Amino acid sequence: MAATTTEFVNDAKVMSKGQVTIPKNVREALGIDVGDRVTFIVDGTDIRIMNSAVYAMKRLQEQMMGEAEKAGFTSEDDIAEWITKSRREDDAP
Repeated sequence: MAATTTEFVNDAKVMSKGQVTIPKNVREALGIDVGDRVTFIVDGTDIRIMNSAVYAMKRLQEQMMGEAEKAGFTSEDDIAEWITKSRREDDAP
């Protein structure tokens, strides 16, 4: 599945306590709903806002990159075999 790129510009007014209402089209693009958290990524003068859950998953994926190969898994079959073996060990008396 190809990644969808949405590009638009929107602005919002900063209120006296530093609060900003995230415009509806931005919330929709980020998959943010009431009660969700957002993460601000600041790089110099550039700022990105991400859904915090998406950001956490992205960071985890980055941290785990290459770990399967280090553990000796070179294919999905290797992983399936390991899962099957682990389940057999869990079910053993």
